[in-house]
Amino acid sequence: MGDCATCEAPAHDFEALPDSYAYLLGLYLGDGCLSEHQRGVFRLRIVLDDHYPGIIRECAEAMRELLPNNRQHVQPKHGERAVEVGTYSKQLPCLFPQHGPGRKHERRIVLTAWQERLTTRRADLLLRGLIHSDGCRFVNTVRHGPKAYEYPRYNFTNRSDDIRRIFCDACDLLGVEWRVMNRWDISVARRDSVARLDEFIGPKA
Repeated sequence: MGDCATCEAPAHDFEALPDSYAYLLGLYLGDGCLSEHQRGVFRLRIVLDDHYPGIIRECAEAMRELLPNNRQHVQPKHGERAVEVGTYSKQLPCLFPQHGPGRKHERRIVLTAWQERLTTRRADLLLRGLIHSDGCRFVNTVRHGPKAYEYPRYNFTNRSDDIRRIFCDACDLLGVEWRVMNRWDISVARRDSVARLDEFIGPKA
């Protein structure tokens, strides 16, 4: 029996988690879930678009860094243009305490104090994970009479008020200006803010 009453592991040193945890947390908040299996083992699953092999590799590597003694799996979802990246561990509910019954947008999603510290330190990686899961970078075209102007922008879409707030708070930490576009969409369109996100996100690949 370990020191943790939840997963029976030795006492968690959350402050020593790799920086890539912030990236994986962003992916989890967007497209991830935990499911319980036998003997208290949980499965982390993150579903990603198979059009972006770079994101799939980065997700699998982040899982590997977080749980180096556990295997990761990457498998296509039958009948869909999607890939599931996953791993198994008893520690997963401790590492992702936002796990709970029901859909994320139907319940409160609040970061713990230790997650706040980690994501404050690596807000860039948290935003990268959130954009890679539920966001995009695209070129917007605006027409004024016969002239057309093109400029890049970022968009983040999530039905959870709490997750959108986590995204906006991370933007604030990095001086990235954002706007509420509608009920579920946050836009980053100012040139200097787009350039700031381009430093660590850029187009999906």
